[in-house]
Amino acid sequence: MIRQHTQKGAVVISSNVYTNIAGVAASNCFGVKGMAVRSMTDGLVHLLRKESMSKGVRVHFHEDSSISIDLHIMVDHGVNLTAVGASIISEVRYVVNKCTGTKVRAVNVYIDSMMIG
Repeated sequence: MIRQHTQKGAVVISSNVYTNIAGVAASNCFGVKGMAVRSMTDGLVHLLRKESMSKGVRVHFHEDSSISIDLHIMVDHGVNLTAVGASIISEVRYVVNKCTGTKVRAVNVYIDSMMIG
């Protein structure tokens, strides 16, 4: 959680807010099929539904009130992975900062799977 102080009081932002914002921002980027999670039982990567996309996002809080975000995604077949990764990093950093005012130290994109067909 991050606490931001203003003239009128304090605002506390929980990790759920950051995971939802980052998940939606990443899913809206070109070439992204959706957020992914690796199953503990069978070891396979599964595409998450819109309701549970925050499971593919991890937020790490730092002492200087900044955050780092890890995203696990599934991409479409035939996309340029470098371009998709750069687009996600830029979009997530911008949207999280714009919506919450929190400095984003790093956005790490892990491409767990590629959808074929």
